Amino acid sequence: MNNRNNNSNANNRNNFNNNGRFLRITLLTAKISLIHMKTYKNLWTELCSQDNLFLAYRKARKHKTKKQYVVDFEKNLLGNLALLRRDLLSGAYAPKPLVHFIIHEPKTRRISKSDFRDRIVHHALCHIIEPIFEKSFICDSFANRIGKGTLNAIKRFDYFKRKASKNNASSCYALKADIKKYFDTVSHAILLKIIGTRICDKNVLLLAQKIIENCDLHQQGKGMPLGNLTSQFFANVYLNELDQFVKHKLKARYYLRYVDDFIILHANKTILSNWNTKIDVFLKENLEVCLHTEKSKIIRLGERLNFLGFRIFYAHKLLKKSNIKNFHLKYALLRKEYALQRISYDKIYNSLEGWFAYAKNANTHKLRRKIAEQTEIAFPNELSAKEIDRLCKL
Repeated sequence: MNNRNNNSNANNRNNFNNNGRFLRITLLTAKISLIHMKTYKNLWTELCSQDNLFLAYRKARKHKTKKQYVVDFEKNLLGNLALLRRDLLSGAYAPKPLVHFIIHEPKTRRISKSDFRDRIVHHALCHIIEPIFEKSFICDSFANRIGKGTLNAIKRFDYFKRKASKNNASSCYALKADIKKYFDTVSHAILLKIIGTRICDKNVLLLAQKIIENCDLHQQGKGMPLGNLTSQFFANVYLNELDQFVKHKLKARYYLRYVDDFIILHANKTILSNWNTKIDVFLKENLEVCLHTEKSKIIRLGERLNFLGFRIFYAHKLLKKSNIKNFHLKYALLRKEYALQRISYDKIYNSLEGWFAYAKNANTHKLRRKIAEQTEIAFPNELSAKEIDRLCKL
């Protein structure tokens, strides 16, 4: 570890002058890891290193290589990265104001978009500190983590319901709850305090503070913008406090969380009601957020439970009607774009393939077959690149 730090310091002194060496940096820089560090005090040099910033740039441009802002940044890639590094090391770095837009699927949300340069900084920060916090997260937190996600959360719920109910739906209850306006009400001061319990490097904390406070929501000192990589990560850091309380104080065995939605299963409805009250008190006193009273309910496990886009019953699952409606609207739009020759059949095929992979996790066999038949009729002579590739391998 000491050897690596010495090498890193030597490289840093070169700044970005040795362009030939810099251009040979590859994704092997992903091997940078802090998992085995014994202390979390001296992270700033690693965060601002050439390798870390280049890796962050590679992550920020992923799937966006044709965007004009990426093309413009890459016209003077070495110079722009060198300037960014200089601003970070000198303390002159300041994020640019966010750009906002509204989406309406599945519900109306205000999304905030950071400048590409700032997104590089977000990736650079998360790459350094995320492994530190990841070790403290519980297994059953499923949002924005490698190897987790919505479908794994649903599978875990299926496992929990069988264990908690002992295969008898009528003997088990579920507390389904979420936090009211979570991203709008996160306290900056509390979040920074939580981060500070693990990170002692003042420069890293100051950078985190600049990112967190680059927010123009309604309440001063509150809120995180939807759309930032850092917001997704900080959301887990913040509610890890809830996870630890539920698992270690309440000792709830069958608990899982996805962002601010969570479920607890138990055979005793009274115990769940008591836990619901204690959780709400904990959230208000320690995190300055509260449960959504209308959406936090205790129901018998055999009844319908809405979770992560599914209508879950004990023996089967269905997609939410709004999800099916949104799919049909998107599919109709794709067919219209194809008719106007604005997109290729490949885009339609890839979209259908992705949705089918999601939909098959519910009881949707008839629905998927109907859509597949409609597609065959609408595009009788078309083959996607993926289909051609599969045929060539036969």
